[in-house]
Amino acid sequence: MSATRRPDPPDGPDEQTPNGAWFAFLESNTTGTGREFCAAARARGLRPVLLTRDPDRYPYVVEDGIDTQVLDSADPVAVLDRCAELAAGEAGLAGIASSSEYFVAAAARVAAKLGLPAADGDAVARCRDKERQRELLAAGGVPVPAFASAEMPEEAVRAAEAIGHPVVLKPVSGSGSIGVRLCRDAAETRAWAERLLDRGTDERGNPVTARLLVEAAVRGPEFSVETFDDTVVTVVAKHTGPEPYFVETGHDVPAPVPAADTAALGAVALRALAALGLGWGAAHTELRLTDTGPVIIEVNPRLAGGMIPVAVRAALGTDLVDAVVARAAGLPPRTTVGATAPADGAAPPAGGATDRTDGGGHAAIRFLPAAREGLVTAVDGLADARAAGGVVAATVATAPGRTVGITHSFQDRLACVVATGADAAQAAQRAAAAGRLIRIELEEPAEPEEGVGGR
Repeated sequence: MSATRRPDPPDGPDEQTPNGAWFAFLESNTTGTGREFCAAARARGLRPVLLTRDPDRYPYVVEDGIDTQVLDSADPVAVLDRCAELAAGEAGLAGIASSSEYFVAAAARVAAKLGLPAADGDAVARCRDKERQRELLAAGGVPVPAFASAEMPEEAVRAAEAIGHPVVLKPVSGSGSIGVRLCRDAAETRAWAERLLDRGTDERGNPVTARLLVEAAVRGPEFSVETFDDTVVTVVAKHTGPEPYFVETGHDVPAPVPAADTAALGAVALRALAALGLGWGAAHTELRLTDTGPVIIEVNPRLAGGMIPVAVRAALGTDLVDAVVARAAGLPPRTTVGATAPADGAAPPAGGATDRTDGGGHAAIRFLPAAREGLVTAVDGLADARAAGGVVAATVATAPGRTVGITHSFQDRLACVVATGADAAQAAQRAAAAGRLIRIELEEPAEPEEGVGGR
């Protein structure tokens, strides 16, 4: 349930922007930044079109009047052919991108084949395989946890015992904390490995490799470093739910840590990008700050999800969504990376965002997680949350009639609030207080149909 205004159309395309050219999104986040990307393309005078296997996954395409074209998005030939048709048409094709973890490599490869700006698709694909990513980082001298891969439960147990419990098990290709769990002994490791290796498809229905990653559990506060090209935009503090899972429950922008820690986290993130052959456009690098320094948890060759770009724009004035769209279309960004104020003509906020930025350079994101499974019977308080002090965005990712399941992943997040403040503490307090105004009523637990808040 978005219940938000449709982004206002621009007064006219920029002088440097193709007049009404298509901008193709190969799948997308089903909420949050997926909608923001379409709004940013429109603000550039471009015509966003969503290439998807299942348009029903994206409620905002109807609400915002986004063009869709249905195809097998996992078939690179079908995607290339469709994009070539768009490029050959009268309007032309300005660029191709994806905000979905699962499609960033395919989007980059198709764009390159059509002569459009793109990241190195092969480098992105290597990064998407978490085992290969770990190997490249370790070879480049970038600090990573001890790790091993496994294709059988017993292999996972042996690897965990060699590394030393507790360990973290995760799919070699995944997103949004899906399938990620702390395992404290051999029994937990075996049981979770059996569960992961028994999966035939991911949450989007795509086939998955019967291989998992076993890695040492790294202790210390968790952060993400948001970069564009070879520049650190900001360091973000991450909050997660209780172990043994790692569901993100909130973020603080920028992270309220000493400058020396910010510099150390940023430096390791840039080293990681260089080791992986990345550094074109946006990346979202997750780290933990240990007693001996930053350790890479994961490098994601894409813009952050989880409403982080909205919080970055609210706190710092840097519009990373527009920067990604502009780069993929071969245009200059409206805001310079690291700018302190948005430029005139920036994309209007989407998905429940407002134009209020009454903070002093700080923003916080807080999620409302599902407490139990059940059928949603009512959603109340969203308008009150949006009207609360400092709130710049408030969204709900479910609706009456939907069934909520507990997945121990991002899919459990039913609502989100982004708020600004004069400092990190005030921003966090405002976001949490506004989140408490949102009430989602559930009937008795029911068999889950779907997760919400998709990637």
